[in-house]
Amino acid sequence: MKKNIILPDGTFVNNLGIGTWYMGDNPNKKSEEIECIRYALDNGIKIIDTAEMYGSGNSERLIGEAIKGYNRSSIFLISKVLPSNAGKNKIFQACENSLKRLGTDYLDMYLLHWRGMYSFEETFECMEELKKVGKIRRWGVSNMDIEDMIEIQSTPYGKECQVNQILYHLGSRGIEYSLKPFMDSKGIPTIAYCPLAQGGRLKEKLLKSISVKKIAEKYGITPIQTLLSFVLSQENMIAIPKASYVEHMKQNIECLNIHLDDEDLMLLNKEYPKPTKKLPLDIE
Repeated sequence: MKKNIILPDGTFVNNLGIGTWYMGDNPNKKSEEIECIRYALDNGIKIIDTAEMYGSGNSERLIGEAIKGYNRSSIFLISKVLPSNAGKNKIFQACENSLKRLGTDYLDMYLLHWRGMYSFEETFECMEELKKVGKIRRWGVSNMDIEDMIEIQSTPYGKECQVNQILYHLGSRGIEYSLKPFMDSKGIPTIAYCPLAQGGRLKEKLLKSISVKKIAEKYGITPIQTLLSFVLSQENMIAIPKASYVEHMKQNIECLNIHLDDEDLMLLNKEYPKPTKKLPLDIE
């Protein structure tokens, strides 16, 4: 289901983007991955999420090649700085390196990938400096739990934090207990990475779920599309699934036209209920 998400600075973005974790790692998949990104851009997807960590810059290089020839203002580029590079002695060069790999002169959003040795105050002061010189338009964080978000809000520049990118899918709903409600109360959107779950037994279990299969049959969609539609149905949330094949990207985009009704959500909630207590933040 397509929704407009409002960032704290008033910017409107769509609720579906492109995740690029592991993209750019395999040279044999390069042309197909580039085609996939371009298909998404040609079909209304604007958000592309990456990080300097992904393939040690390979993901950023791939994206840089994929977006050549496109109107830069029509793309919303997000990258992330490693915690080890988030201090004043390294972050400016780290940002410059990301920009060079992406072939652009600014990022729409720069995220602290996870909490590290540098204080929030130091990192966010640097983020604000990057804004002043035009290297980034805005900044946010990733993999932060509620205690972190409360602390962030209390720092001098904490109110400038635009998003928190965290793992979220039907089988991992821990953030719904206290973290997401807190963020929603502050108007901070959630960016859900791995909205289709990681590979392995958990994903296999979700795809074989009785409720997921029942909803898929009801709408004539795939179980994967059901999982993504669940995430897209959430308020104040942006999903960034990865798709390395055009057919998968096409199916992801089709989810913007799928509307899960209250009966569907009740069915999913019954099999995969909301948390009733605080749970550790999932990161993989």
